Amino acid sequence: MIGNKQLITIKGTRDGLTLYIDDTCSFESVIIELEQVLSTKYVDKDEPMITVTIHLGNRYIHKEQEEELREIIRNKKKLVVHSIESNVILKKEALQWKEDSEIKAITRIVRSGQVVEVNGDLLLIGDVNPGGKIVASGNIFVLGSLRGIAHAGVNGNRNAVITASYMKPSQLRIADYISRSPDYESEGVYMECGLIDENKSKIVIDRLQVLSQKRPDLNGFERRILNG
Repeated sequence: MIGNKQLITIKGTRDGLTLYIDDTCSFESVIIELEQVLSTKYVDKDEPMITVTIHLGNRYIHKEQEEELREIIRNKKKLVVHSIESNVILKKEALQWKEDSEIKAITRIVRSGQVVEVNGDLLLIGDVNPGGKIVASGNIFVLGSLRGIAHAGVNGNRNAVITASYMKPSQLRIADYISRSPDYESEGVYMECGLIDENKSKIVIDRLQVLSQKRPDLNGFERRILNG
């Protein structure tokens, strides 16, 4: 410990131990105190493995430093690192997050044989004709008729949704779930959305109004549109 300031705070939870590390001191000071703190902790040899979560606060560490932390904890029997969390990310990661969370607004008609694919959310102002396809890593919002194929959450986001002013798709896909058009003739529905119902393990079609309850994170959609 450097001076009288405690650099590492350990809290026990039902999931294991959580280490809160001071983010204003040097990394070398953290290593010294971590060795001292863990050496005073006695773990019964008959106890199961204890998972450790490390919170770095506003500190970013390199791969070598991360491995050093993991190695110190691994050397203490019955302890294993579950995760290392930080409030800081690399610029590259921040730019990727920005791209993935952006709303791409496109005004056009997607005709048969055409494919529109974007990272983030897709706001299509226009129709998707039979044989046309739209794909997004995030949500899909169609201000028009959806009669073709729509695939939201293409990278595995099961919380993604698909909405349309007029919903009569040939196929809906969200992450790895697929919902095909009904075998019977349907007139289609207005202002509907498709989303995954985990309890039923399938894509369900529901009223657009349910999104505020089932996907509350979408409440920021209008604000994101206004802010660009």
